[in-house]
Amino acid sequence: MDLWNLSWFLFLDALLTISGLSTPENFDVDGGMDQDIFNINEGLGLDLFEGDIRLDRAQIRNSIIGENYRWPHTIPYVLEDSLEMNAKGVILNAFERYRLKTCIDFKPWAGEANYISVIKGSGCWSSVGNMRVGKQELSIGANCDRIATVQHEFLHALGFWHEQSRSDRDDYVRIMWDRILSGREHNFNTYSDGVSDSLNVPYDYTSVMHYSKTAFQNGTEPTIVTRISDFEDVIGQRMDFSDSDLLKLNRLYNCSSSLSFMDSCSFELENVCGMIQSSGDNADWQRVSQVPRGPENDHSNMGQCQGSGFFMHFDSSSVNVGATAVLESRTLYPKRRFQCLQFYLYNSGSESDQLNIYIREYSADNVDGNLTLVEEIKEIPIGSWQLYHVTLKVTKKFRVVFEGRKGSGTSLGGLSIDDINLSETRCPHHIWHIRNFTQFIGSPNGTLYSPPFYSSKGYAFQIYLNLTHVTNAGIYFHLISGANDDQLQWPCPWQQATMTLLDQNPDIRQRMSNQRSITTDPFMTTDNGNYFWDRPSKVGAVAFFPNGTQFRRGGGYGTSAFITHERLKSRDFIKGDDVYILLTVEDISHLNSTQIQATPTPHVQDLCSKTTCENDGVCAVRDGKAECRCRSGEDWWYMGERCEKRGSTRDTIVIAVSSTAAVFALMLIITLVSVYCTRKKYREKMSSNGPNLTLQNQHAF
Repeated sequence: MDLWNLSWFLFLDALLTISGLSTPENFDVDGGMDQDIFNINEGLGLDLFEGDIRLDRAQIRNSIIGENYRWPHTIPYVLEDSLEMNAKGVILNAFERYRLKTCIDFKPWAGEANYISVIKGSGCWSSVGNMRVGKQELSIGANCDRIATVQHEFLHALGFWHEQSRSDRDDYVRIMWDRILSGREHNFNTYSDGVSDSLNVPYDYTSVMHYSKTAFQNGTEPTIVTRISDFEDVIGQRMDFSDSDLLKLNRLYNCSSSLSFMDSCSFELENVCGMIQSSGDNADWQRVSQVPRGPENDHSNMGQCQGSGFFMHFDSSSVNVGATAVLESRTLYPKRRFQCLQFYLYNSGSESDQLNIYIREYSADNVDGNLTLVEEIKEIPIGSWQLYHVTLKVTKKFRVVFEGRKGSGTSLGGLSIDDINLSETRCPHHIWHIRNFTQFIGSPNGTLYSPPFYSSKGYAFQIYLNLTHVTNAGIYFHLISGANDDQLQWPCPWQQATMTLLDQNPDIRQRMSNQRSITTDPFMTTDNGNYFWDRPSKVGAVAFFPNGTQFRRGGGYGTSAFITHERLKSRDFIKGDDVYILLTVEDISHLNSTQIQATPTPHVQDLCSKTTCENDGVCAVRDGKAECRCRSGEDWWYMGERCEKRGSTRDTIVIAVSSTAAVFALMLIITLVSVYCTRKKYREKMSSNGPNLTLQNQHAF
């Protein structure tokens, strides 16, 4: 394997364009069409609410997603046997993006009362919110196995409607009603603030929950036209969560941090993200915006913003051979047993200069920390920013240590680092770095093959990137003949290749990378009866590396609609005219077995299932009884067993004044009646005593 890779790296700067050979057969997983969720479901004849929402009676009665419709922060799930193997792997990758960017986690179902059952149904669809029905189905059907499609459907399950159904929708887009398929107009309804809560987040054209401009069209003209024309081709993106998607999700579920994110640093602030300089080295890392011998600007901004753009630089030209500069991260606290460190490195010094990555791990017995070398980065290319990934396996609190070391030879510059990200995720297995990228877009020379790589199981492979099309870029995965073929299983079974076009945003949480995954099905055959994923030396075509070495390349499997050229030029996919494609090939054969079914917990009657709270009241169980907790504001509230009555401060004042007046009037009446009765009684008594008094007076005289 080492000799194999060495032969390639001698020609690393040359991108392979094979002349005189026919283009290998490429199989499009989606027929070469970039089908959105609604196109897929419409093609299957489904008439779901808003295209992909499954409703039941409870939602028709009460469409407000309150606390009663939220899931716990850790959601139980089952991946049903009906799912395609590729879909299972994609779903697990989507869960990792939720963990990286939110506090939402997922766990295999272990008998909880409510859980999500992911099936291969007809199309892509979900219910909205936790319906508390026990087993709640979510479908990832044929052609739905894209990571952003999975994110979209799970956002429905978590309680979100489509972005364009907001009450303020018409301020931002125009619906072209005459271009909508007859009978599908209801999919473009809007809902009041009492039904669909925007959580005080502005309208988001880039939301993964937004319809595409062609949703439910009856011809070729768009059904949704943005009022800001620059967003016309942005709506309907199916790459990743937008910043607003994450803001709303984290607000709805009260997330204060994400699960697997640890640290991100672009060195824009003077405190350098809490990093510290070592006192036991020979030099320091300096925070600078440029250095004479390069880099001329940082990687974060690429010189686009005046007054910003900083990185850390170790000047190896002013120290002796073997001298070091040590920079340590702040103290970090792991929760998982694996981490991925990612950063950009620039070498303007000597080719013998190197960067060492250490871990300083602390324990009760060693308060100063135990220093362990993790990676030595040598032979760093001169004159450009390079992306690196380093896999860590830390279980105790720790610091990441960057040690720049002066090598032999003359140095006129040094080492620079920028855009550091650390997360508790898996690192990609390989990085394909393509330089001078824009010249290939839409060009006849835009057929590029990656260097040869090896999977963890030993399968050799290449990636083919086709940029010659007028509007779209295609990407394909090829098995190629390799050094381990005699020891491998053929046809190649259940290896999932994930190809990620990296969004080079400095903060990993804000990236919207474009990703596609394909899986080698050992039973898949070609038209001539051969197994598609059989040994390349048996079924592949002859090809040559740039150094003239002959090999065989199997057929390509992927999509000609990987990303449009317009999206490719957006965000930070191309930075400094460099593009990075991250590659991971992993064995997912373990997903071919049935998920162990848990024993359901003893059924506990959901007391709230038969209690309907009106006016957005929330049902809660207290002392074994269901009761409604009613909404209230500063001067108003709801009350009653079902929150059916409304009260306000004004009403209370009126009632209080009226009651006081009524009591006063009643007391006055009672007093007057009492006085009248007393006087009447006195008169009657005086009348009865009158004759006796006269006789007595007579006798007295």
